[in-house]
Amino acid sequence: MINISLQQIINLKGKTAIVTGGAMGIGFGIATRLAEAGANVVIADLNEEAGNKAIKELNDKGFISAFVKTDVSDEQSVKTATDFAIKTYEGVDILVNNAGIYPVIPVMQMKLSDFERIIAINLKSVFLFTKAISEVMIKQKRGGKIINITSIDALHPSGVGLAVYDASKHGLWGFTKNTALELAPHNIQVNALAPGSINTPGSGSGMPVTPEIEAIKKRFIERIPMKRNGEPDDIGKVALFLASDLSSYMTGSQVVVDGGVLLS
Repeated sequence: MINISLQQIINLKGKTAIVTGGAMGIGFGIATRLAEAGANVVIADLNEEAGNKAIKELNDKGFISAFVKTDVSDEQSVKTATDFAIKTYEGVDILVNNAGIYPVIPVMQMKLSDFERIIAINLKSVFLFTKAISEVMIKQKRGGKIINITSIDALHPSGVGLAVYDASKHGLWGFTKNTALELAPHNIQVNALAPGSINTPGSGSGMPVTPEIEAIKKRFIERIPMKRNGEPDDIGKVALFLASDLSSYMTGSQVVVDGGVLLS
């Protein structure tokens, strides 16, 4: 029996969301849909210029958003972002761990500093934000939603040069499932969203577009049954599903949004 309208189910008014790496690309696509649904959106990103541009665009549309400069791999910076969200909007209800990088470097050519940077941004950051925000959610006693942006590389490798990226995303998928178990008693749902090839500026975190990345994207399009890359909004719409009551009985799941490429 339906006792709540669809509009009410996707209404996020009064809720606050933090989107890491939300200044551009996939992160901005997610931030836009959450803001459109009524959420107060905090963009936590290292790129100050892009972050301020992003919130201006959102606020000019009548949405509610704010930017906080954040190094997602630094514990103190994560604490500052968390405190900012609480002070600005009096709580946090939704966390989207989106920040990530994917430099294409074969293992035999990789430096330890490259390895450590990829793991720090793609995996350590999720631990830091999940711990900080889940503590807030537990104290609030009203549940919450945590959405981790993994990748189809959490399920199948895309190509040579992404071994450490793939390791970080496999790790994130494992982290998602286990934290879903840990946080379920607190009515905090933890799910993952795995994009395929998406049209974004660089990696969505300010990285330059390299010939290697362009080559990978070209090979991907040839394999995609739908014969196109996705757009940030394709991910934004699914993130809204996971952030809303549409996904009220889901936790520890991974939603693949890839145009069917894994079928190939």
